[in-house]
Amino acid sequence: MRYAFGFAVLCLLLGGLSPMAMAQEKSAVRQGFVLDAYSTRILLFRPKVTVGSQSTAGMFEPNADWTQQARDNLDMALAEAQQNLGNEIVGSGDLFGQQAESLAEYQSLFGIVAQSVIEFQFFPGNRLPTKKRKGAAFDWTLGPGVSALAARSGARYGLFIFTEDQFGSTGRKVLQVFAAMGGVSVQSGQHKGFAGLVDLRTGDLLWLNADLQMGGDVRTMDGARRRVAQLLEDFPGSTANLASAAQ
Repeated sequence: MRYAFGFAVLCLLLGGLSPMAMAQEKSAVRQGFVLDAYSTRILLFRPKVTVGSQSTAGMFEPNADWTQQARDNLDMALAEAQQNLGNEIVGSGDLFGQQAESLAEYQSLFGIVAQSVIEFQFFPGNRLPTKKRKGAAFDWTLGPGVSALAARSGARYGLFIFTEDQFGSTGRKVLQVFAAMGGVSVQSGQHKGFAGLVDLRTGDLLWLNADLQMGGDVRTMDGARRRVAQLLEDFPGSTANLASAAQ
């Protein structure tokens, strides 16, 4: 009876493990889109960053101190990486009032769309019918309303960045060990990051790099540099290969 109860609890805890973690593809470019180096201005929106821990049951518990440390590190790492992106990068700066609310809404929308791309296009076993055929178009959008975020910036494109890090708690790691002894896989921690280039006139997603298993501890400066390099790997129009820095 005791073992049966333990197995039942284990099954409940495993309920949060998604097949999306098995996604194979990580990036895509909208068909026909080419961005030449030194050809335009790109508006970099302040990244949406969240850091916390993962409870034994797999629930996410945000940590304000970790999040602030990660945000500061990522801001500095992005500033260092901008010279390799091949175009003029301008920051959106701090926004207030309605503008800040609109940006927060579009940052959340970007996160949802990126997650949908992973689930319904990047993960081959779960593709939507319209995405199943070979060479199916990468066709996703945030909608034309995003153009309001570009007012007076002079930018044609916008760069959204979203990161969420869940560090496995001690209880979660213990569960992972015991589950492994029973031949069951339990994920301890999740580190997802999305970077996307958006047409600020139409809202169309032109390029996306999205991964549910990002590397780099964003609470440290070195980890933040590695994360930024991974996020911007193969960025359209970039003047340097960031792949080596992402290792």
